[in-house]
Amino acid sequence: MKILHTSDWHLGRTLYTRKERSEEHRAFLEWLLKTIRENAVEVLVVAGDIFDSGAPSGSAQKMYYDFLLNVRESGCRHVIIVGGNHDSPGLLNAPKEILSALNVLVVGKASENPEEEVFVLRDENENPMAVIGAVPYLRERDLNRYTEGESYAGRSKRMAENIRKHYAAVAAIAEQKRDESENKIPIIATGHLSIAGGARSEDDGVRDIYIGAIECLGSDIFPSVFDYVALGHFHIASAINGNENIRYSGSPIPMGFGEAKQIKNVIVADFEKNEIQKIEIPVFQKLESVKGDKNFIAKRLSELKESGESVWIEVIYDGHELFSNLSPWVSEQLNDSNIEVLKIQNKEYLDRVLTKEHTEKSLEELNELEVFKKLLEDKDFPDEQMQELEILYREILSEIHDTGEKE
Repeated sequence: MKILHTSDWHLGRTLYTRKERSEEHRAFLEWLLKTIRENAVEVLVVAGDIFDSGAPSGSAQKMYYDFLLNVRESGCRHVIIVGGNHDSPGLLNAPKEILSALNVLVVGKASENPEEEVFVLRDENENPMAVIGAVPYLRERDLNRYTEGESYAGRSKRMAENIRKHYAAVAAIAEQKRDESENKIPIIATGHLSIAGGARSEDDGVRDIYIGAIECLGSDIFPSVFDYVALGHFHIASAINGNENIRYSGSPIPMGFGEAKQIKNVIVADFEKNEIQKIEIPVFQKLESVKGDKNFIAKRLSELKESGESVWIEVIYDGHELFSNLSPWVSEQLNDSNIEVLKIQNKEYLDRVLTKEHTEKSLEELNELEVFKKLLEDKDFPDEQMQELEILYREILSEIHDTGEKE
């Protein structure tokens, strides 16, 4: 029995709020169907963040449903979809009864009864082939609402313990269902959360989740009965602390220029051969960050232009000489090319010319926490008070993101 593990599609995402990624996503989903067929994959697991927002566009939703209709023709028998922190639980769950007729199992949010997250997957002869604990992103309100007057440390500890208990309950139910079958079938679990040991990069677009000390949990929250844990949330493929059976698949396309040089993968786990294989995803749209002084930038832009490839780039000038006409100069270098500049940053000019009230990034490039930190720096708060305010602000953000998703 083979499963293919992928996550963090972020359908509907734009780059710097203006550059559409739909063609890349469409190309990836076509490639994914081909890969499923060529590798005789029987179970597809998508570990959260199918969409980039809780209110995806109609075109993003159509892409998703078209894929689910086509995946059966690839030979895949079961599809498991779990919600991520970017997804709307209500939107994912709305068609779950209809999709179940196509052997597409959807768990948009955690259930009060963990048994509703555990499924026995069967082959064409109705024999059990695997048990899966389809655990979505665990929102605080889904596990246990915090109480008034609870301390920050107490709230963090309680949340971490509730997540651990949830996985323990799912594992116990899955083990019971496995024992009821005649064969030693594998138990698979999913998760959309931050696990210590997962790889991160700058400009990866990953939204911090949970609160305080539990922004990252240890992999020991997963009971040993799980034969494979398919994780989502981090965008870089990685095995947790060398454990090949607990891993992030990563996103299928780079979410920002910080991921431009990464090799993207899907994971195929073959339980008959006890093998785990990474399959490299093609690059559907090349991204590159060109950073250096004037001579380096000129040389690299010339190389990219000569290649004739379609490339989206950011240009970051960090030379020591003032370069006030960087933007028109870059445009002149790229005349009659397939290169599109999405961002230009002139560090030396900004350092010399802009006042304290300005920022080297526009608001659309900053996340909520970065904006808040810049405000604190501008007001010259004492370090100790800044740390306390940041903790409180993180709690507010956590509440906003959790309650802002459509039910």
